[in-house]
Amino acid sequence: MTVKTLPSQPKVGMVSLGCPKALVDSERILTKLRADGYGLSPDYAGADVVLVNTCGFLDSAKEESLEAIGEAMAENGRVIVTGCMGNEADVIRARFPNVLAVTGAHQYEQVVDAVHDAAPPTQGPFVDLVPEGGLKLTPRHYSYLKISEGCNHSCSFCIIPDLRGKLVSRRIDAVLREAEKLVAAGTKELLVISQDTSAYGVDTKHESRMWHGEQVRAHMTDLARHLGHLRTPEGNAPWVRLHYVYPYPHVDAVIPLMAEGLLTPYLDIPFQHASPSVLKRMKRPANEAKVLERLKNWRAIAPDIAIRSSFVVGFPGETEADFQYLLDWLDEAQLDRVGAFRFEPVAGAQANALDDQVPEALKEERYQRIMEKTAAISAAKLAAKIGRTLPVIIDEVGEADDEGSIGATGRSQADAPEIDGHVYLRDVAATLKAGDIVDVAIEDADEHDLFGVVSL
Repeated sequence: MTVKTLPSQPKVGMVSLGCPKALVDSERILTKLRADGYGLSPDYAGADVVLVNTCGFLDSAKEESLEAIGEAMAENGRVIVTGCMGNEADVIRARFPNVLAVTGAHQYEQVVDAVHDAAPPTQGPFVDLVPEGGLKLTPRHYSYLKISEGCNHSCSFCIIPDLRGKLVSRRIDAVLREAEKLVAAGTKELLVISQDTSAYGVDTKHESRMWHGEQVRAHMTDLARHLGHLRTPEGNAPWVRLHYVYPYPHVDAVIPLMAEGLLTPYLDIPFQHASPSVLKRMKRPANEAKVLERLKNWRAIAPDIAIRSSFVVGFPGETEADFQYLLDWLDEAQLDRVGAFRFEPVAGAQANALDDQVPEALKEERYQRIMEKTAAISAAKLAAKIGRTLPVIIDEVGEADDEGSIGATGRSQADAPEIDGHVYLRDVAATLKAGDIVDVAIEDADEHDLFGVVSL
């Protein structure tokens, strides 16, 4: 009897930079390569080819991408570049002329073809099992669900439409099918992402598709409601968290879904600023007074709703009065989670040509002031949670210390992974594991995090 052995499979390494949307691109590329018979390498040494998924939004991000490419070239030498900075192939090849290929953002087929050319597959497709939910670069218990590509806005500080094109929404049935598979495979938290989640389906005129015997529109509210009806194999509802939500009027319709328990009471809204004059120069909607009234109404419907946002300080033309307006607005808005960024020129952005550029020292001074302001707001809001019992999803369980005590790190419904705070637990059971959702009695808080113990 002759025993035949399969040839060894070529292995691919991946360096994924940038935002969660780029991470989803990386997962899709690796899932396709795995289905084509490729193995995955956790290090440079074991990889036949290395993929670097780049970020090209800011000059600092571009430099980080170039450094990552340089490291991959030095450690391995067989490198394929993809992602947002792939649109600047001439810049990449000028510094690294020996990269094997350069492709743009979400060009999955071209990336896979480049890998096939660089390291031809030695096995037929599907020799290795691909998980039902595809390959993931996030922990098993949470997953990013990308619902569209591109953006129809023309903000003066942004080049996303140039990098990723205009809005292209995925079919509603395809999105729900992916979500269903992810939850069946162990996902306890779905993080809905896009460049503009509120605009989902605008490009397709909110076309309907059949899903489990009924017509469902490609619309944010319809999507949110159906995601809220998914159930894990244990029969529990997964957390469903909405990111990159522009405050269009129909966003009001998702707040009752949070009150019903179908959606996680959390909205990530990119306000960017509050001063009408700065918002006008940014080419953003400037109805900050109406937003404050809507925030009040949302909290009346869903009292536990957490609002996170990000703001740019030092935008060209921003006066001290504009900045103080933003600080005063934050005092009234009382946002739960806030990130701030110093304005940074981006090659190709309209804002670069605006008058009255703000000096770097003044940007830094304003950045420190806004961070001090938002930290104080956060500390007060978290302190108000002391004594409450909150659901917490576990991200990591530690090792027992010398006295046998085990700690764990998790997140409340007000905390998205990687960007918000944590809940630190003491004296957890040895049986606790990542992905478990437990009730936690909150005992203490600081500016960003909560501390507690599993409630018995």
